[in-house]
Amino acid sequence: MKYVAILFTFILLSCTNESRENSKRQSAVIIHELNEKEIVKGTKVIALVGATLIDGNGGEPVENSLIIVRNEKIEFVGKVGDIEIPKDAEVIDAKGLTLLPGLIDAHYHNEESLEMAPLFLSKGVTSVRDPGAWIEAYDSLRATGATLPRLFLTGPHINKYPPAYPRDSYIVQDVVEGQLAVEKLVSQGATAIKVYYGLSIGIIKQVCESAHLHGLPVTAHLEITNARDAIEAGLDGIEHVTSFGTCLLPLRDAEKYKQKVMGDNDARKRGRYEVWNSLNLDNNVKADTLIQFLSQRKTFVSPTLAAFEKQSDKGDSVEVNGFKNMLKFVGMARKEGVRMVVGSHSWVPYAEPGFAYFREMELLNDAGLSNMEVLQAATMENARFFRIDERLGSIEKGKIADIILVEGNPLDDITVMRNVKKVMLGGAWVSNTKR
Repeated sequence: MKYVAILFTFILLSCTNESRENSKRQSAVIIHELNEKEIVKGTKVIALVGATLIDGNGGEPVENSLIIVRNEKIEFVGKVGDIEIPKDAEVIDAKGLTLLPGLIDAHYHNEESLEMAPLFLSKGVTSVRDPGAWIEAYDSLRATGATLPRLFLTGPHINKYPPAYPRDSYIVQDVVEGQLAVEKLVSQGATAIKVYYGLSIGIIKQVCESAHLHGLPVTAHLEITNARDAIEAGLDGIEHVTSFGTCLLPLRDAEKYKQKVMGDNDARKRGRYEVWNSLNLDNNVKADTLIQFLSQRKTFVSPTLAAFEKQSDKGDSVEVNGFKNMLKFVGMARKEGVRMVVGSHSWVPYAEPGFAYFREMELLNDAGLSNMEVLQAATMENARFFRIDERLGSIEKGKIADIILVEGNPLDDITVMRNVKKVMLGGAWVSNTKR
């Protein structure tokens, strides 16, 4: 027994040391946008004077603020009069405007457009993550020489056959191929990994383990895969509120829906609303326990509510009520501390091109998030999801100067976020916004 105990202790210590080494490796990885070298860095000293500052961290807004940018970094954050403005500074009178960190989009789709990314940037979205497109699909956009948001790309969805979207999928058949897929996408510069519904939990677990060794988060569109099981397997984030539907259904109904979608992928388009219409979220033990689980696991959720929005002019009673339950679930989840982030989906039914991000912010507000919580979800919380919060996501000394100026006070009215007047990317003004 003595030798067994010694052997057990040795194994335990070895596992603990391995875990620590893996943690060190993950924490040492710095995730950078793929187009980092293509972004023109600022070369001036710029003083932004008089704006109301909302720093992205959730603190009280600062009236009559002073922000000094030197080259690409924020050098000073405070109030007018705290320090003397450098004599060589370009002084910007920002009185009457609100100053915030550049917005971060967790669920952006470009679809090989040459216009959408510059348009998003002009509206204040300075960083985007495309969770499901080949990295090469951005080559033509990057070749235009246009000023673009910071591009954080996952590469294609890791999926099984037959895929929901063949053009954007990387097919794997077992855990070994799942591991190889991660290695190949990492070698191409992926900044996160995306798995798609239909994958076995075993493959998802292997993908997560492989990605985490490289310090990359893994997010997922699940729909017919049980979200709780997938999070237990290692997921860091969930795309789409509809990914939780099967967790909330009785087991028999969830299996029926799963098999229906596996037989016909298009069945989910109507089926997701039927699922959510069938739910009564009041005193719902499944919903309550799932929300507590999400909160405890600190899972990031990008609901993409704007992609599923149904009002009476474009939907029947099943769709409209199903969408109302999606809104309600998001509000319940945030109330219990679930980490919400903003993902636009780029093209949505109730927003003109370029405004999907703001429609998502407004719907999160409708769901019950406070204005400040929505702004944090759009900035610092998304930076944490991207694992770039050491240099982006808030207005703090030493961080990169991705900054927007908005007309109006978004703490009073979240819709004024549509009124972006000036955009700074890396300390340089973006030319297609007003100066």
